[in-house]
Amino acid sequence: MDLRFMIEYLSDLKEHNDREWYHAHKEAYKNAKLSFEELLQDLILEIGKFDSSVLPCAPKNLTFKLVRDTRFSHDKSPYNPAFRAHISAKGKLPVPVGYYLMIKPGGQSFLGGGLFADMFKEATAMVRDHISAAPDEWDSIIHALEFQELFTVKGTSLKNVPKGYDKEHPQAEFLKFKSWYVEYFIKDEELYDAEAFIVQAAGIFKRMKPFNDYLNRALVGFEMPKR
Repeated sequence: MDLRFMIEYLSDLKEHNDREWYHAHKEAYKNAKLSFEELLQDLILEIGKFDSSVLPCAPKNLTFKLVRDTRFSHDKSPYNPAFRAHISAKGKLPVPVGYYLMIKPGGQSFLGGGLFADMFKEATAMVRDHISAAPDEWDSIIHALEFQELFTVKGTSLKNVPKGYDKEHPQAEFLKFKSWYVEYFIKDEELYDAEAFIVQAAGIFKRMKPFNDYLNRALVGFEMPKR
């Protein structure tokens, strides 16, 4: 599997981010997308060695569109020059949390885990309640050496601890959060050897798993809002 073509396509799309160029290079897009789905399939199998819940996932059901919603953005570029996927027991839905992959040339590619979405108030409350009730377990996960070597917990945060939670709680800073996630950035050249990258990515995701598992225990029973 050669990922260079995929990276080159995304680089070209970034430079020529308009509908005319996109439609003129539809065949290149199809080939690049196929390479990404092949990468996902191999990555699913590798993740499946330590998390069998992802094995039924079909790559085509995990990916996100390149088309951007520009209605409320100052940037009117029609496409996001990135291939993105979320691998979890329920596919690309944000809950349960799983393993996020974004391939975006220019040092913007990354592997992610946790709850990125901060618009689901019920999910946020469930995680806050869990951290509030199980602070020691949270502390042991985020301060484990294997975790700390690679990750720092990020997320949208309030200025103050929300009402109903102890301002003096040992995890007060994390109770301010509305989302909780981690990122590990990937250099473009790390993608050139696909087989090595798959092993590397799975190893990084494995180190994220205790963090994801904690959040998923908090989110048991959460249902995505109906549209």
